[in-house]
Amino acid sequence: MTEPITPEPITPEATAPAATTEAAAATPEAVAGPEVTAEDSRRQVLYWRLLARLFDSEEQATLESASLAVVEDIDLPAALLDPQASVDSIVQRHPDLAAEFDGLMAPQDSDAQDERDRAAEVRRAALVSKVLLNTFTTGQGTVSAEQLARWQSDAGWLERALGCKPGDLRGGRPGGGAGGNTAGGSGGVPGGVSPTGTGGGRANPDLSRLIPAIGPELGSIEAELVKRMHLREVLADPQLAAQLTPSMSLIEQLLRDKNNLSGVALANAKALIRRFVDEVAEVLRTQVEKSTVGALDRSVPPKRVFRNLDLDRTIWKNLTNWSPEEERLYVDRLYYRHTARKTTPQRLIVVVDQSGSMVDSMVNCTILASIFAGLPKVDVHLIAYDTQALDLTPWVHDPFETLLRTQLGGGTDGTVAMALAQPKIAEPRNTVVVWISDFYEWRGEELFESMAAVHRSGAKFIPVGSVTSAGRGSVNPWFRERFKDLGAPVLSGHIKKLVHELKTFLA
Repeated sequence: MTEPITPEPITPEATAPAATTEAAAATPEAVAGPEVTAEDSRRQVLYWRLLARLFDSEEQATLESASLAVVEDIDLPAALLDPQASVDSIVQRHPDLAAEFDGLMAPQDSDAQDERDRAAEVRRAALVSKVLLNTFTTGQGTVSAEQLARWQSDAGWLERALGCKPGDLRGGRPGGGAGGNTAGGSGGVPGGVSPTGTGGGRANPDLSRLIPAIGPELGSIEAELVKRMHLREVLADPQLAAQLTPSMSLIEQLLRDKNNLSGVALANAKALIRRFVDEVAEVLRTQVEKSTVGALDRSVPPKRVFRNLDLDRTIWKNLTNWSPEEERLYVDRLYYRHTARKTTPQRLIVVVDQSGSMVDSMVNCTILASIFAGLPKVDVHLIAYDTQALDLTPWVHDPFETLLRTQLGGGTDGTVAMALAQPKIAEPRNTVVVWISDFYEWRGEELFESMAAVHRSGAKFIPVGSVTSAGRGSVNPWFRERFKDLGAPVLSGHIKKLVHELKTFLA
């Protein structure tokens, strides 16, 4: 392209990259294909720029000028093409765009080609390009607290664009800055868009087919940004520390480095850990809420009071006493509902591998154990292990204190944890043992035999490969096959699966 680009008119020849134009000219099928409209060419320019910026940090002047012409022509702000402008800052200046970002990339019902709104597709391409570039182009060098906070915010907008709540794909917790303060600082976005949701109140979509690894990949990018920070220096400065939004990646670094922190830095680290714990606990508590504990005890006769009267059963059982002539039902027996529940406390033993590969599970399960410990008639015990085992039961009600006592990293020897867990199984029928690990063990056969013995004793044994929000985890295939043969298959995936299993057993 040698001619200067102007906003009007934009023709396919003026906007399409030279390589694409030449390829189309050389291909007979392309010449005979559907007519390429101006909107198709504009959309192509925006996506070519997206690919160029994703794979090459060098700016392509021709694509930049063509993209600017397209953006201005469709009445979008030029700031969409500014790599330094966050999505938050754009939405603050242009509040109406918030609703367009929400659900922008969510799976749509496929429409026929002749029903496509090509002008809307061009606009969508410009907004999609902004969200993707801000999330996946993170540069190099040291990362500041402000840069990390901005990335977390932009990642939250990507999650919203995919139809999720900010933070859902990265860790199942509310996003710290993702759209949480847009539109003039009012704490919400005009037009009914929730600052922490997707505005429509719809359930999270199933993205497994669309982009199966997006959640873990976002987590990996965030973890890399945290590693590039001078975290100790940031924590030592209260103003910089205040800019940090707690995330699983950040909490992992803090837990690993807590013994090397002191004074102001340690106080700020603890504040971040407690904040994260409280946020995750709020999410998990909602999933556990209204969990009924204790089965009905039918050996105890129902109390014969009016509030326990089973009216439907009483009518059904006395239908033989119906008098057609008098149109009356004569009741010779009343039936009452059982309300008494078994008072035997049920014991929940949670054993967590605290080696380096299981940090996410350690944090989630520590919080989950504290929530179940708050339920009536549930006796919760918590054990953490690597090559040594630590009984954390005295602090199980306070996940913050529990996490501060963990020592992340090291090898894995589950036999030392089993030595602590087995004596706690006093009544197998009323006991559930949850074992969270990737099961890459030093003494695998010995450990499996003891686990099989627990299962055969009548206790409910639940092996768990991962309890992360993203559901990503690697499990030793040797253990996986043997647990399957035992009749206790490994539970892996979203933490909601574990919550469901525990509620089913404890109900």
